[in-house]
Amino acid sequence: MTFRRYSGSVLAATALVIGGAACSSGSSPDAAAPAAPEVFGPAGYRGLTLGMAKDAALAGGKLASAPTSTLDGCTDFSYTGGPAPDPARMKAEADVEAKAKDLNKKADELEADPEPKPGASAEESAKSAEKSAKDAQLFADAALASADLAGKREERDKAFVAAGGASFGKDGLRELAAPSDAKTAEGIAAGSSLAELKTAYDAKGMKTGGNGRFQVPVDGKPDWVYEFTVNGDKVGSVSMVNPKSKCA
Repeated sequence: MTFRRYSGSVLAATALVIGGAACSSGSSPDAAAPAAPEVFGPAGYRGLTLGMAKDAALAGGKLASAPTSTLDGCTDFSYTGGPAPDPARMKAEADVEAKAKDLNKKADELEADPEPKPGASAEESAKSAEKSAKDAQLFADAALASADLAGKREERDKAFVAAGGASFGKDGLRELAAPSDAKTAEGIAAGSSLAELKTAYDAKGMKTGGNGRFQVPVDGKPDWVYEFTVNGDKVGSVSMVNPKSKCA
């Protein structure tokens, strides 16, 4: 077996190279550290801030260019890469909304200006009875159309918060829904347990809103609340909404 002999100068140079490499690799320990996940909270999300104008939000490139719903005058958008608009669903929403508006307008007009009471003759009584039947049918149709519209609203709302996105009304952004992987500063996201939700927010004044969702004020944002849907013992969705904001 042959052994190679190295001079002192070569060994010294080698030590310098190794030492230099070690110093270089340890000079910036945070260089390869992953960025902290973005918080879904008072500062907004993905560059979308609470109350911002629709045009400014769309210009940021974080939302799809075409809306997924325009029901009630609110305009909903998914995040870029999210669900595409469903033309059939949007048409069904528009048709149900138009029918409900038409029938309720007629019912309101009839209620505000009722027909005079019928005379004493049999013919007048018969005509009055016929008209009363038609009026009753109009009111029934209007009520049914309103129920259908409420159903479409519920379907729209469930799809929106499940996918995440932004909804705009006449005063700008009125609701921001978190995608499934986004968390609040307190660590709550879709899939968190009901116990975790209560631990995070009971002390902050969480209560159940009129829509059945858990609500808690958003820090530093008057009129804005977090809304959490809960399925069984798990959080289903997380959003921030301004209940006072109007669609149209």
